[in-house]
Amino acid sequence: MSQKSKRKLLIIGWDAADWKVINPLLDSGQMPTLEKLINKGVIGNIATLDPPLSPMLWTSIATGKTADKHGILNFAEPHPEKLAIRPVSSTSRKTKAFWNILNQLGYKCNIIGWWPSNPSEPINGAMISNLYPKINGPLDGEWQLYPGSVHPESLIDLMKDIRVHPMALTLNHITPFIPDAAKLVDEKDNLVKRFSMGLAEAASLHNAATWLMENTEWDVTAVYYDAIDITCHGFMKFHPPQMPGIPDDYFNNYKDVVSGMYRFHDMMLERMLELAGEDTTVLLLSDHGFHSDHLRPKILPTEPDAPALEHRHFGIFAAMGPGIKKDERIYGASLLDITPTILSLFGLPVGKDMDGKPLLSIYEEPVIPESIESWDDVEGDTGMHPANVQEDPIAAQEALQQLVELGYLEAPGPDMQENINKLIAQSQYNLARVHMHQHEFDEALPLLEKLHKENPAIPRFGFRYAGCLQRLKKMEECRKVIDSLRDTDSKNSPQLDFLEGTLLFSENKPRKALECFERAQKVAGHMTALHNHIGNVYNRLQRWEDGFAAYNHTIGIDPENAGALLGRGISLLRMKRYEEAIENLLDSIGLVYHSVHAHYFLGEALYNFGEYERAAQAFNVSISIEPGFRKAHAWLIKLYEEKLQQPEKATQHKDFMEKNIRGSITIVSGLPRSGTSMMMQMLKAGGVEILTDNLRENDSNNPKGYLEYEKVKNLAADHSWMEAANGKTVKVIAQLLTFLPPRFTYKVIFMERDLGEVMRSQQVMLKKPTDQFNTTVAGIFSKQVDKSRDWLRSQPHIETLYINYTEAVNNPLETAETVSAFLGMDLNLDAMAAVIEPALYRNKAAEVKLTGTK
Repeated sequence: MSQKSKRKLLIIGWDAADWKVINPLLDSGQMPTLEKLINKGVIGNIATLDPPLSPMLWTSIATGKTADKHGILNFAEPHPEKLAIRPVSSTSRKTKAFWNILNQLGYKCNIIGWWPSNPSEPINGAMISNLYPKINGPLDGEWQLYPGSVHPESLIDLMKDIRVHPMALTLNHITPFIPDAAKLVDEKDNLVKRFSMGLAEAASLHNAATWLMENTEWDVTAVYYDAIDITCHGFMKFHPPQMPGIPDDYFNNYKDVVSGMYRFHDMMLERMLELAGEDTTVLLLSDHGFHSDHLRPKILPTEPDAPALEHRHFGIFAAMGPGIKKDERIYGASLLDITPTILSLFGLPVGKDMDGKPLLSIYEEPVIPESIESWDDVEGDTGMHPANVQEDPIAAQEALQQLVELGYLEAPGPDMQENINKLIAQSQYNLARVHMHQHEFDEALPLLEKLHKENPAIPRFGFRYAGCLQRLKKMEECRKVIDSLRDTDSKNSPQLDFLEGTLLFSENKPRKALECFERAQKVAGHMTALHNHIGNVYNRLQRWEDGFAAYNHTIGIDPENAGALLGRGISLLRMKRYEEAIENLLDSIGLVYHSVHAHYFLGEALYNFGEYERAAQAFNVSISIEPGFRKAHAWLIKLYEEKLQQPEKATQHKDFMEKNIRGSITIVSGLPRSGTSMMMQMLKAGGVEILTDNLRENDSNNPKGYLEYEKVKNLAADHSWMEAANGKTVKVIAQLLTFLPPRFTYKVIFMERDLGEVMRSQQVMLKKPTDQFNTTVAGIFSKQVDKSRDWLRSQPHIETLYINYTEAVNNPLETAETVSAFLGMDLNLDAMAAVIEPALYRNKAAEVKLTGTK
């Protein structure tokens, strides 16, 4: 284990702090302390997690792990021993926080206000819990400390005395935020009272933190303030610019409250930095941002997580101190990176079971952190509670009531068991969202299925369930859920149209998807995700200018929408406007750094712009995010061989692909005479590389060629030739599909055609009578097709697209679009469509009247 470092660290959490609010205050000189911190250190956005609920997020910050690992899933939880509900407890955390890791290594930590931290853990230092500043009785009554809110017990009397009670605040304290507070104290909505409580809580936490910093020995002080979040939920609607529907008197009375609370935090920051000293490293961060402009929702739905709709995806991150870069911006930070970064600051190894990474870009000199399997396996005095420590849920009812008033919890009814069941359901829903955010859809599915079946009248469960089914490609089940939602929830038709559109898009039906999106757009034109999906459809259809316009619509609503900037960059790239494409893709990366596709398309744009070194850098970043990204490796081979004259690096990528990346092969399949040759011809015309030996020449039955490969016939006995098909397309009849070797991944385009048409076409080819066919053979063919379908469904390494021959002949361009979308390639759609000649459709079902023979 690394030797103990002498570094001191101050961590300050400002819940919901947002650069969009801060930057104007910095520009006008109203946050001078933060300005100094920025000039002496690094800043950046920090990406939040889903769902953006504070107890879950701050526990992820403190552990470096997602909520499925740390166990905090809601604002409240059922009491384990009584029929009651309590605020979420520190005893429910299932893994070590950074202060527990540091505790067992002999560091002294002061942890103040962290959410959730009640009851306070018996660490080497002091812990003042999140319930410490809360009022637990009438405002004019005696103010007791919540049980367990102060550790060690020797500090209880002192900490009790330095709290600030809302009733102790005078107009002199309030009027800097609300100038006419004297006239407003008796308003029925009690806004002044609500603000006073938030301000008093912040002052109480600040008093506790600064006293501990000044009067105790410490290695780490971490203090969490939730006053910005509370103030924003109560007063952001009055923040400039004035929102439609906000009365002038309310706007004038409360327009400065939010900015005033930020300025108050800057004043508290000044004192903390003074006490910390120049040699202390400082981390300042928030768990998410808060919409402060035209993106503020006008109305919130009546559901428990509705207040989170006011949150913005990006919070703030700033750091300064010895060895930290100065006056620079960093990219790609996530909440999960904070604890790994703390460990790296102390020269400690990072747990491999942590989901974050150290933010190494903050350091002036390179830092190479070590790793450890899990800090949870390391023995020592962690300062964690024994499993049997619990708190009194009844004593915490006032804290629960505040969460009800903020909108995070439903008001409890008289039936406590029903309240508990609702709370459990919401916690399981939050857990499912965590899994989906991590793309762990198999883990989310059973949770959402159970929630939807038991609560069919709650739309959010059904919407999320349908979305999960879609991501797992369970299309039939997804459509059933959408239909059931339409039957029970007609008022949400725009959302259902949007959901059905995304389903059709994932089924490679872009035109039909566009119809759904346009229907939804008529009602919900403010939805940025909707415009992004419309842009995605247009890009899929290679209508680059229309895609560009759709993404522009999103950016007009939200200039920092990373998805729209990425999509617009792709549109510009395909329009050969390379410099503009580079600019948009870099802007997208600046917001969401770990987007493999943003770096990949940036590489393409830079290559076409002649910036070969930078292109290689972009492709290398994309494979650092996704090592098996075959297309990026192929580009790097091309760059190193043809442009950068570094053949040894090209060889490295070739070797890596051979050893580590399973090849991908496109298969065109179906019964003979079902349209497989036509599809091969389309793909060749579109620009796909075909594996064919041209031994079978075209004839009157197939005047444009068969495009077959002779060795396919012996696939059942020999598949050694399959390496030649790697990255190409080859025709394999349905009867041979089950012999495909599993070492490759496949995309199968399966042609379907009326069996009578197939049999007649085969009769013509065999120069046999067309007015009769062998019914036994037809029956075998039908069973073979069914067997192929079943087998394809069971293969996780095979993705299948079914194309109806008749529809393809009647709608060639739409078929070309569907196939191009399925393959994820920008094919020449017009050339593909031109291959199809309706005159060659010579054995139509309506004309086929066949009699069978045995």
